[in-house]
Amino acid sequence: MPSYLVTGASRGLGLAFVIHLASIADNTVIGLVRNKEASEAKVPSELKDKIHFIQADITDASILQAAAKETAAITGGSLDVLINNAAYVDSPLKKLDDFSPEELSHEFSKSFSTNVTSVALTINAFLPLIRKGALKKVVTISTGLADIDLTVEYDLYMTGVYSTSKAATNMLVAKYHASLGKSEGILFFSLSPGLVDTPEGRNVPSSQDQAIMGEMGQKFGTYAPHFAGPITPEQSVRLQMEVIGKATVETQGGAFISQFGNKKWL
Repeated sequence: MPSYLVTGASRGLGLAFVIHLASIADNTVIGLVRNKEASEAKVPSELKDKIHFIQADITDASILQAAAKETAAITGGSLDVLINNAAYVDSPLKKLDDFSPEELSHEFSKSFSTNVTSVALTINAFLPLIRKGALKKVVTISTGLADIDLTVEYDLYMTGVYSTSKAATNMLVAKYHASLGKSEGILFFSLSPGLVDTPEGRNVPSSQDQAIMGEMGQKFGTYAPHFAGPITPEQSVRLQMEVIGKATVETQGGAFISQFGNKKWL
């Protein structure tokens, strides 16, 4: 019975992950969420008994340790796959030099706290369980917007704070691989989900963000002429799970790859 734990499982991509995983027989599925009751209400009735939601805040180390103990009680002390999906994605799209000093400091602090520090706290909390698991995989959801070559070639100035924090996350993952990948046989890698149509992305943007999004769409079209628009969370999860299933320490350890298992982001 493979066991999976997904952070940020209350909506969007995280919710799609736990629903997809719970639909597969014999999987043990755990979702870390901020509001357990609200998350349970979003799950199809036939899957409610197959998903264990644990209320937790990934920015709080003591709460994460308690969540790890609760997970161990569910799984018997081990964990096969940890999917670090929770993230702060709401930083403004505008150019970095358009932020006020106070706004820039706030956005970088919040982004790095959630997208970097909290990922490390989560990995450390669940690492003892991963060590006892059969599959030993730690997957951290990233973004193609953290790709330096893509950013430079297509002048993708947008999402500067978010992209910078995710680039740091990719290095964090590489450091875990360097420390534990080969020596303990634990797979750590970063995975971009593609451009996904999530509830967060459907919030009404400001007029400035609308203009920036239009410009970004044009640049995406230049990069990938075949690009037809965002995919659904369910489509993204299916693509990602295929990559996760095939990935090994030898082939993807420490890597930063797309939902296609390569460096094609769209």
